Amino acid sequence: MARIPFIPADAKEPKALVDAVRARRGGELLELDRLLLHSPALTEGWNFHLNQVRTKLGVDAKLRELAMCVVAVVNKAEYEFKAHLPLFIKGGGTEEQGKALRNPEAALKDTRLFNDVERAVLALTYEMTEHVKVSDATFKAAQKALGDTKRLVELIGVIATYNMVSRFLVALELHPA
Repeated sequence: MARIPFIPADAKEPKALVDAVRARRGGELLELDRLLLHSPALTEGWNFHLNQVRTKLGVDAKLRELAMCVVAVVNKAEYEFKAHLPLFIKGGGTEEQGKALRNPEAALKDTRLFNDVERAVLALTYEMTEHVKVSDATFKAAQKALGDTKRLVELIGVIATYNMVSRFLVALELHPA
């Protein structure tokens, strides 16, 4: 249970907004949505923004989900980790990598499980999440690994977005069932 009550799972209003959230979610409202819906304005912006981040960016799914999982672990947002680990694996990650992500500091040095690009993403994600400030060395490694400015900007946007998500989840104490 979260710190505030959930909007009912069968909520119908505001109709256009609830329909849009359901469409993005494949028909159902997640517990996260049922907390957000206490503020329709926040939900509307969140739904649009997260749809863009999840479906319109050029960062491949594996790297996107890798970053999301690391943000979740660093911020202790288990709900987020449980939601994104299967998507990381579906995107090409392995179960072994998923287990290693429970310790991001060790994972970013693990040359057996993670390639150079993945380790650069891990380092960028860890620094942005744990320290906010990113070192020049980490930034340059991520820039080199991703190969173009657009993908770098998008990855930074993914990391920033999922820091927002995890902080919302943690503040409201939404935990996996």
